Amino acid sequence: MAPVAPGRVRRRVRGSKRPDARGRSAEDWWWDRLAPRGSGYHLLQADSMLLVLPDLEPTRARAHRRAPRRAPRSLARGPTAVAKPRAKPRPEPSLDQGLDSGWGDRIPLEVLVHIFGLLVAAHGPMPFLGRAARVCRHWHEATSHPSLWHTVTLSPALVGRTAKGNLKGEKKLLACLEWLIPNRFSQLQRLTLIHWKSQVHSVLELVGKFCPRLTFLKLSDCHGVTAETLVTLAKACCQLHSLDLHHSMVESTAVVSFLEAAGSRMRRLWLTYSSQTTAILGALLGNCCPQLQVLEVSAGMSCNNTPLQLPVEALQRGCPQLQVLRLLNLIWLPKPCGRGAPQGPGFPSLEELCLAGSTCSFVSNEVLGRLLHGSPKLRLLDLRGCARITPTGLCHLPCQELEQLYLGLYGMSDGLALAKDGSPLLTQKWYHTLRELDFSGQGFSEKDLEQALAVFSGTTGGLPPALCSLNLRGTRVTPSTVSSVISSCPGLLYLNLESCRCLPRGLKRAYRGLEEVQWCLEQLLTSPPSSREST
Repeated sequence: MAPVAPGRVRRRVRGSKRPDARGRSAEDWWWDRLAPRGSGYHLLQADSMLLVLPDLEPTRARAHRRAPRRAPRSLARGPTAVAKPRAKPRPEPSLDQGLDSGWGDRIPLEVLVHIFGLLVAAHGPMPFLGRAARVCRHWHEATSHPSLWHTVTLSPALVGRTAKGNLKGEKKLLACLEWLIPNRFSQLQRLTLIHWKSQVHSVLELVGKFCPRLTFLKLSDCHGVTAETLVTLAKACCQLHSLDLHHSMVESTAVVSFLEAAGSRMRRLWLTYSSQTTAILGALLGNCCPQLQVLEVSAGMSCNNTPLQLPVEALQRGCPQLQVLRLLNLIWLPKPCGRGAPQGPGFPSLEELCLAGSTCSFVSNEVLGRLLHGSPKLRLLDLRGCARITPTGLCHLPCQELEQLYLGLYGMSDGLALAKDGSPLLTQKWYHTLRELDFSGQGFSEKDLEQALAVFSGTTGGLPPALCSLNLRGTRVTPSTVSSVISSCPGLLYLNLESCRCLPRGLKRAYRGLEEVQWCLEQLLTSPPSSREST
């Protein structure tokens, strides 16, 4: 592989896809398959992310590239015309005169790896590293650094709409991975596989052999994952502690076998709710993953109306280190505890609880108390769609430093008996730490909201309130209340006033950014009192 100066691109060898007699190695053939002609691998011509360092090449070195000027022809004709002697061409500079081979070779390898690392962090390693490796030997050496390949997402190209076309795309990418994984993925930590239907077993087998530092695995819309594959991967990758199975068809027996093999070190688990989720939760309840910190179960693409029965107290005993619990868009209800049953241990380390949903919710004050009675470290509470929760039930929670509270009812308030008062109980309890507050769709009265938001007018130790996001969509908030809260919260960056019936026309919208929020304040202060009436 001959060195190529920056600004030039080595031509692609045509002909057979296999290494030929022209000196093209197997690695060059692999790069041709990964970034073929027409995909933009001409790095310095197609990509705009490279550095341009002008005036680094000496003027004398550039002079030899210009063609010597021809002597001007004489305008005189006839025998009296005298031909002028041609100017002698300048001698080309020799190597000892400082001929420059290109600025790309003068960048230290450590600096080049750092620059590539910034691009990889923003856009991922592929296809940039594949294209940069073709520039010159120095760049090829930099792109081969294993630290640049710590996070990879692999998705086969859709060759056709049929299943046969998808299989062809998977086999083509798998042929590339057979060289790429052993030679580049030695320090791989996070791997995401998307839309693999038939070859996921072969990919995970390669990962288990050559990626011992793998810590996170995500399978999105993947099929054909067997218990043997996951168990082998858990034994080969001793640092694997996070598994994301959102929207993937994986048998419950395979997941349970994986949790039994790697359960002692599991930290994070993401699942899509199905009829087999109960078996997986049963393994968690049996203290299979005592160190689990993140558990998320969300509804899939297909509608599943079967309620999920969750034994709250058993989950608290099985996962005592849980920090994040998300049950999203699920119809779930807690398993009733018998009379005289002792109270559960709670989640002492819980910091985030998300029970948001767009359907009927069975979460009540009693259920919320069973979940959070032992969670003083809670920072985020998402109860959007939980219409049975009241301010009275929330104010009895043990957490004292809540930062994000979401109580929005999006399109669900029609026909429901909502609480008319009680919002001041929430702001008085958490006004010193609240950064985001969502009252969307709640039925609090005008006076109740005025009292609740007036709490932010006071200061805590001379510091302004920390509130930066406020959602009052569909509430009965008044212009004077909005003006007061904007004036009292200089850090407010998001304000939603859509469908607020007590505000004047033209101001019922969402405001994003400090400039828009301040513009809303100016309009409220300068508008005449007659225009502030409901429209």
